Amino acid sequence: MADVEVTKSLSGLLNGIAQMVYYNKREVTEELLKNELYPEMPLEEFKALYEKMKGLVKSIATADMDHAQLEAFLTAQTKRQGGIGLSAEQAAALSRFWKSQRVRVRGSLLAQSRWEPSLRGLSWRVDLQTGDSYGNTVHRGPVALMELELGRDGQDSEFVCLEFDETKVNQVLKKMADIQESIDRIVCRT
Repeated sequence: MADVEVTKSLSGLLNGIAQMVYYNKREVTEELLKNELYPEMPLEEFKALYEKMKGLVKSIATADMDHAQLEAFLTAQTKRQGGIGLSAEQAAALSRFWKSQRVRVRGSLLAQSRWEPSLRGLSWRVDLQTGDSYGNTVHRGPVALMELELGRDGQDSEFVCLEFDETKVNQVLKKMADIQESIDRIVCRT
């Protein structure tokens, strides 16, 4: 019976950590978790367990571990010496937690890493003006028109319309090439 209580408390602690760190539930606090899940445990012992589990969850989430990676990681953690390793119950609780929460935690991490507002859509066309509203012939060069759809999650989109002549299009393309070159340099280094 005691093993069942230990497992429930560990599962509750891991879910509470996820609520605080990844789902921004402000009502879940370290104090609440201590009082509800480990009322008999000394505060310093609880803080050590809390920090250990929080660190492990962050490591697992940051690496977005699949099942094989998770098992290898947990096996390595259970073999650590000096009281800093995991017990078999803790490893099993972490495994169950990650199996059930991986998709949701990953979605939360992705949402937190996005810049706001984000680009929802882009449409463009090239126009060639051949006359004005008075019927006069006009020979102006081509114009690129671009419409950006920007928005925040849960809000309506905003639209931004841009007009570029050939010179401006070339400047934008040059800047985009510079950005791509910078990304390529970073990717090639890592």
